[in-house]
Amino acid sequence: MNLGVTSRRFVEWPTLAVILGCHGIWALGTTWLAAESLAAGIMVTGVAVALASSLQHEAIHGHPFRNVALNTALVFPSYDFLIPYQRFRDTHLDHHMNANLTDPYDDPESNYLDPAVWRGLPGAARALLMFNNTLLGRILIGVAVSQTAFLLGDFRAAVAGDRRVIRGWLWHIPAVAPVVLWLGTVGQMPVWAYLTAVYAGLSLIKIRTFLEHQADRRAAGRTVIIEDRGPLSFLFLNNNLHAVHHAYPRIPWYRLPKLYRDNRERFAARNGGYVYRSYAEIFRKYLLRSKDPVAHPLRN
Repeated sequence: MNLGVTSRRFVEWPTLAVILGCHGIWALGTTWLAAESLAAGIMVTGVAVALASSLQHEAIHGHPFRNVALNTALVFPSYDFLIPYQRFRDTHLDHHMNANLTDPYDDPESNYLDPAVWRGLPGAARALLMFNNTLLGRILIGVAVSQTAFLLGDFRAAVAGDRRVIRGWLWHIPAVAPVVLWLGTVGQMPVWAYLTAVYAGLSLIKIRTFLEHQADRRAAGRTVIIEDRGPLSFLFLNNNLHAVHHAYPRIPWYRLPKLYRDNRERFAARNGGYVYRSYAEIFRKYLLRSKDPVAHPLRN
């Protein structure tokens, strides 16, 4: 779909400003605010962790500079501890092979399982994953479920000698080091509180990823549009307009809303009307109810 998208700037100042602001919010949350009110410090730090994840996503797609090393350096401190940036980059770029979206084997960000695997799971595991397929479950246990699967997969790959995985985790050591040093020297937050903030921040991201993709025979029909323009939209850097991002992954976050507004009918037609008006609508519909089955419905 060619919409005449113009070329990008050498420096994307809105993205750079948000990166600097995010680092400042994280520093404030882990120091002064945590000393004044630990609960407030946890909440603000959790928001910073979520925003940092959104900014890492922007860096992966070449923002705010054209230089990869500069973009990586700006988002290199690993606030979440759990996901090495290089592993996020590698798996996310693999995910952008649109023909493979939602496939439980070829899409590393798929939430579906092979039906044969699903049928072989014990009842307790099936119940857990069915709860995880509600929005409430995704918020409460989604981080634990996905992180366990991610770590097990990377462990197996590393043992098998996958150099890309090994390199990603080795680079994670210097990415975590400045965060640990900060928390151990100037930070005013105990370890349990910081880990709580990390979990809360990643749980916020699970709201965005909850129904980003659905099983559909057409690749273009697998990616959602959520027309929200509230705080969550900013926290996710407009990645709620996910079909627009997949169609134009090099477009910076602050240009996505206008691109969508100017071509709303075309995007909705392209993804078969997989459109929601807001996150409030999604909470009403799916807080306690699954939108999709765990087993991929289009695989035998």
